[in-house]
Amino acid sequence: MTDKTNYNLLANNTFGISEECRRFIQFDSVEELRGVLLSLTPADLPLLVIGGGSNLLLTQRFDGTVLRSGIKGIEVLDGGDGDSVLIRCGSGECFDDVVAYCVEHGYHGAENLSIIPGDVGASAVQNIGAYGCEAKDIIHRVEALDIATGEETAFTNEDCRYGYRQSRFKGEWKGKYIITYVTYRLSRTFTPHLEYGNITSELDKRGISAPDAKAVRDVIIDIRNAKLPDPKVEGNAGSFFMNPVVSRETFSRLIAAYPSMPHYHIDDCHEKIPAGWLIEQCGWKGRGLHDGKPADASCCTAAVHSRQALVLVNKGGATGADIVALSDAVRKSVKEKFGVDIYPEVNFL
Repeated sequence: MTDKTNYNLLANNTFGISEECRRFIQFDSVEELRGVLLSLTPADLPLLVIGGGSNLLLTQRFDGTVLRSGIKGIEVLDGGDGDSVLIRCGSGECFDDVVAYCVEHGYHGAENLSIIPGDVGASAVQNIGAYGCEAKDIIHRVEALDIATGEETAFTNEDCRYGYRQSRFKGEWKGKYIITYVTYRLSRTFTPHLEYGNITSELDKRGISAPDAKAVRDVIIDIRNAKLPDPKVEGNAGSFFMNPVVSRETFSRLIAAYPSMPHYHIDDCHEKIPAGWLIEQCGWKGRGLHDGKPADASCCTAAVHSRQALVLVNKGGATGADIVALSDAVRKSVKEKFGVDIYPEVNFL
């Protein structure tokens, strides 16, 4: 276990923001976590649970205790029906390492979620998603400790009430539980999901007409690497904004004005519109704020990425306040041009 005071979280957030917390604890087992929770005093509060810091924007010092899971392990269990397999993973495992393990061993259903940054625990909180798939599609069981009592509990997929980048862990259960293990249900039968994005066209370029899970993973990794910046080079949290889901009335208005607007059918009453497209139409791609006004990214500490408008980047020396100001300006532009609200996917601290 690691226990430090006045700890700088620079290495614990992918935006590369330098802010301290009063106390930082990394626990490596359920027993260690229970001991920590039962020993906390009012002086240690408030608590903040983080994973890999890939969905976190630090805007100030955190005058409390940061908890991070170091619980590791990947355990294979029988799914009970011959085709299914259950993969029980420690909440501190890198989620993409789990995806890679599943693909390597012929356990299918996670490949479209390749190289999404973050830990296993965060996948169950955030309901991460990409290329037409979400964590909720494979989450079977979530184990956690009650912060108030240190008691172990477990939740089914249905208990968590997953929605688009939402779960009860982000809502009514926020601050109540700390996730220790997540069990995913995978299939030994490969059923490719190629409808989203340009997966099919990239496979075609490689002459692959009947891809296996590894081919799908390889293509998705290449696509994401081509358009998303490396946090080690330019600090970022991946997709900064959630794609807005709009009413049929709003969609009809927008598609009439912008016939080429990309969109994804949700149900008879709703359509999803890519936030990146909305932001790009507002002229923000490759631009940031300088003296409070839009400017070329070269003279800004924070900017909208030049290849993917859904991503905000730290160009060097940006503070959390710089990122927030840029986010607010982008959101205002989208609202003024399209009459649509977009909301950050990233958690502000």
